[in-house]
Amino acid sequence: MVIARAQEAWSATCLVTFEGILMHAADLVTDYPTVALSSPAIDAARLLASRDLPGLIVVDDAGRPHAILPGTQVLRMAVPSYCQDDPALARVIDEDAADVILTELDNLTVGTLMPPQPYELPVVTPDATVLEMAAMMARTHSPLVAVVDHGRLLGAITLDRLLDSVLAS
Repeated sequence: MVIARAQEAWSATCLVTFEGILMHAADLVTDYPTVALSSPAIDAARLLASRDLPGLIVVDDAGRPHAILPGTQVLRMAVPSYCQDDPALARVIDEDAADVILTELDNLTVGTLMPPQPYELPVVTPDATVLEMAAMMARTHSPLVAVVDHGRLLGAITLDRLLDSVLAS
């Protein structure tokens, strides 16, 4: 019962309007940096850090979205697996050793950071509603969605931007 009411409230909230018109992806989309599969992984990490991005849009040779690479996936490749498997081991590594962790990315490409199994690509069209974008983010566990029109990348919508639009109305 409580869950049903929460879902109804969320659905009502997601009928976000902008000047009386239902808001769509085209209203929220912003330019967003992309990286290629062949881009150096360390450059992708630097881009994430310098722009405070939740993830990156990975594009193919034609500039079409290939995948969304969450920042956590970049970290997963940089942090040794033994530290991920046993957090107690991470505690015993001193700061000098921890500083070299990101150097693990030096010889990797963005393509090597990609999971072996392809996931559903979080892409929406410009006419997608706020609820459609939220559902896509939730279903794909992605902090952003790419907005594509007839195969052309228009930009992206981050979780922060989506929530700001919902909560501002």
